[in-house]
Amino acid sequence: MSKYYYPLLCTRGAVVFPMQDLAVEVGRQASVDAVNYANAYLTNIVLVSQKDLTVDLPGPDDVYNFGTICRIKTSRERDDHLKVIFSGITRCRILKHFIKDDVNFVEIEEVHDYVEDESTIEELTKKALAEFNVIAQKYARPGFPIRQLTVFDASLASVMVDTFAQIYIQNIEDKQLFLEEENVNNRLNMMLKHIEKERNMDQIEQEINEKVKESVEGSQRDYYLREKLKAIKDELGGSEGGSDIDDLKEKVENEPYPENVKAKAREEFKHYEMLPPTTGETGVIRTYLEWLLNVPWYQKSEDKNDLQEASRILDEDHYGLTKVKERILEYLAVKQMTNSLKSPIICLVGPPGVGKTSLAKSVARALDRRFVKISLGGVRDEAEIRGHRRTYLGSMPGRIIQGMKRAGTLNPVFLIDEIDKMSSDYKGDPSSAMLEVLDPEQNTQFSDHYLEEPYDLSDVLFICTANYRENIPAALLDRLEIIELSSYTEIEKLNIARKHLLGKQISINGLKESQISISDDMILYIVRHYTREAGVRQLERILGTLCRKTVLSILKEKKKKITITKKQINEWLGHEIYDYGTKEKKNQIGVVTGLAYTSFGGDILPVEVNYFEGKGSLIVTGQLGDVMVESTKIALDFIKANTKKYGIPIEFYEKHDIHIHVPEGAVPKDGPSAGVTITTAIVSALTNTPVKKDLAMTGEVTLRGNVLPIGGLKEKSLAAHRSGIKTIIIPKGNMKDLDDIPETVKEEVTYIPVEKVDQVINEALVRD
Repeated sequence: MSKYYYPLLCTRGAVVFPMQDLAVEVGRQASVDAVNYANAYLTNIVLVSQKDLTVDLPGPDDVYNFGTICRIKTSRERDDHLKVIFSGITRCRILKHFIKDDVNFVEIEEVHDYVEDESTIEELTKKALAEFNVIAQKYARPGFPIRQLTVFDASLASVMVDTFAQIYIQNIEDKQLFLEEENVNNRLNMMLKHIEKERNMDQIEQEINEKVKESVEGSQRDYYLREKLKAIKDELGGSEGGSDIDDLKEKVENEPYPENVKAKAREEFKHYEMLPPTTGETGVIRTYLEWLLNVPWYQKSEDKNDLQEASRILDEDHYGLTKVKERILEYLAVKQMTNSLKSPIICLVGPPGVGKTSLAKSVARALDRRFVKISLGGVRDEAEIRGHRRTYLGSMPGRIIQGMKRAGTLNPVFLIDEIDKMSSDYKGDPSSAMLEVLDPEQNTQFSDHYLEEPYDLSDVLFICTANYRENIPAALLDRLEIIELSSYTEIEKLNIARKHLLGKQISINGLKESQISISDDMILYIVRHYTREAGVRQLERILGTLCRKTVLSILKEKKKKITITKKQINEWLGHEIYDYGTKEKKNQIGVVTGLAYTSFGGDILPVEVNYFEGKGSLIVTGQLGDVMVESTKIALDFIKANTKKYGIPIEFYEKHDIHIHVPEGAVPKDGPSAGVTITTAIVSALTNTPVKKDLAMTGEVTLRGNVLPIGGLKEKSLAAHRSGIKTIIIPKGNMKDLDDIPETVKEEVTYIPVEKVDQVINEALVRD
């Protein structure tokens, strides 16, 4: 047979037969390109059906290898698609797929009908017409050419069968069988079997109607339809399915859902009942109805209005955190006074382990509200927040609606964790979707793509958490009430361990308080030498380790009580991990202790400077970020501009290389607050003047020698105090932040405010 090459169009659920016309809406780009190519070059086109209708970009394995060569009768543009009428010419077999001019092509061979036994054609055709006339009166459909079939030859018989298959057969697999059958005799027999099957279905329908008539009392239309549906399912061998839909219907009518939700549910029920029970769409509709009706629309819990009890619960669960507790009590007091208040959007910002999540749980307990939590760490798809549209396979609501369903009430405490760790990609920006959730002016009409009905989030008490305020998207930050949670002091960690952590670990590990004893000094020893953190997570893990070791010792050595000593700690936990008080042991040249603020709290940041003969290069090492590298350049340029003041020869810079290093080179470091530290270290090195050993500093420096304010002074102060620093040089603009620093730290540390770099150098360097 001859081989031809034509553009390919893949159809969803449509099969074109020879000598038949079929209108198709063409919307996929590949299909539009194929139609445009065929129109442009006045060529035919091959139509072939997909095996799986859900595949958007079908490949060779996703389509049948048997199709129809067609010509395009008409083609019109309609909105975003083409309305095309195809006319079938002949069957074809696909030999090969390929792409030409960015259009899908196929190599095909034509397939022609043949008659196996011409003597039976007339007999089979007459029989088919006789059978067809019986069912055509009841299932009349236009387009079947009964009157034209007066001469019973093979060509007309073929047209008759193809017309029957085109109009009457609905199943795509059955249509494809008719298309692929080349033997006209076989196609006539297949047609007779389908007609016989249709007559049998008519008989089954009559039997079902008789069963329904026997069971129906009265003539109510709704009851009749339900009984008929039951009888149909009984005939199919099914069980009493559909009772869940009846339950949902009853739920809609009996419970106080909003009118728009009831209207939406009734619309979906109507659509559901029109579909055959075996189609996949019924499951999609049922799942949607379950989500729609199980999300809380009217259910609310009563808030506690006892301020004394709320204060007691907050104090019982957390030590310190005075500002946060005051803010929650303010919210409760105003709500109690006004009886109505839009929930604020609170954001707890602080290092890991300082109690942000557990504080949100305590707020829920104090209010007697349900608590639900989602984490946005790593979320980069907008659909995670707004949900997927129902047209997608496996679609479901977003995390907000899922959380509301878990809560079961309209006014839970909703914790949105790690809001500073969202990201975005080609799937959308989730932070933009969060605007509608967290903006009190918008969240009364929150739109979830899956739910489709506006949802009121105004009664939800949202609490967000973040490690870095700077990483919160600016648009969200504007809608949040920021409450800072800073690092704990050693005394605070001791109290938290004594009042909360130790008792919790004793209970978890099956101990009694009488079986283990640990003094405050030993807890402080653990804090100083086995932890270095802003919060208390590592401390809790270590206390858990000690409790487990105690259980093992009691059971193994038959002891009644274990007293935790320094020797016991060293034996069970190993050697000390951290040195307490890691400040410099003596005054050194070119070494200055700076202070840093990280997501894990404050830390000391020593800076070392050295110089040697060279060509005037500046070498910077220690994994410094862009901002910190800029600080080194600003510091050196400021010193060059004031070289006479510091007694440094101007030709020094041309003949020497300067190396600036920040130890712990594997740890990335960045930020502007090391400017004064780097400047002081360079001056110390170049003038050969030592720096005071028990002094630390922080501040941003400018080219004019001004010292600018910095952030995180409390965390930096705690780190300095922990390391045994006695004096801290700070920008004068940070004096207002001293109110936030614990009194125990201010009693042991002296703060020196400065405005100029010269003041820093005069205070830091040891002059003879």
